[in-house]
Amino acid sequence: MTRSRTTAPGQAPAAASALDPAIAARLKRGADGLVPAIAQQYDTGEVLMLGWMDDEALHRTLTTGRCTYWSRSRQEYWVKGDTSGHVQHVKSVALDCDADTVLIKVDQVGAACHTGDRTCFDADVLATEAGPDQ
Repeated sequence: MTRSRTTAPGQAPAAASALDPAIAARLKRGADGLVPAIAQQYDTGEVLMLGWMDDEALHRTLTTGRCTYWSRSRQEYWVKGDTSGHVQHVKSVALDCDADTVLIKVDQVGAACHTGDRTCFDADVLATEAGPDQ
């Protein structure tokens, strides 16, 4: 696991990144310097998880073919699967229309969620008043 330099709580590192300047100029980051990154199974469309990226995490994801995220709780970079073996092989990366969210289509090996579930979004489905057919 690659550690970053020390940063203020809740802040991504401000270190220089090798991210393509044209991509960096388009990104709309939050006050913490991060953008949400949605991981989706490339062949089924299943939404797997949400992580956070700064410019360097996005650069590493684009250049290594493995998803790198910024951990807001640990204040460090982490590559999905380095400790669990549940690797995300990158198939494609896209920005949404506002350039404030990244969609990463991956081939997920094993569980995507830290709980061991396939996806972070299958354990707590909320009911809607309109019902499933509305």
